[in-house]
Amino acid sequence: MPVVITEHARKRLNQKRQENISTSDIIEAASGIPGHIPSATRFRGFVAKSGRVFDIVAKDIPGRRLVVTVIGK
Repeated sequence: MPVVITEHARKRLNQKRQENISTSDIIEAASGIPGHIPSATRFRGFVAKSGRVFDIVAKDIPGRRLVVTVIGK
C-alpha cells in the first residue's frame, strides 16, 4: 500500500525533536504496520536508521496509508 506523508508531518521533520528522522524511515515504519487502520491511531516505538526513536500517527484512506504526524523522542 502506498504511503502518503502530510505536509504537517514533513514540516515537523525540520524541528529539533524530529532531527535525524528521514522520510524513508517514516515510509518504512508505516508500511510495516499490518492490517487496516480505520481512524487516526498512534503507533509507538519505531527506530530511524540514525537510532532516533519516533512515533507516527497514521490512518488508511482509500488505496493509501496516510501519515498524519511524526513525534520524535
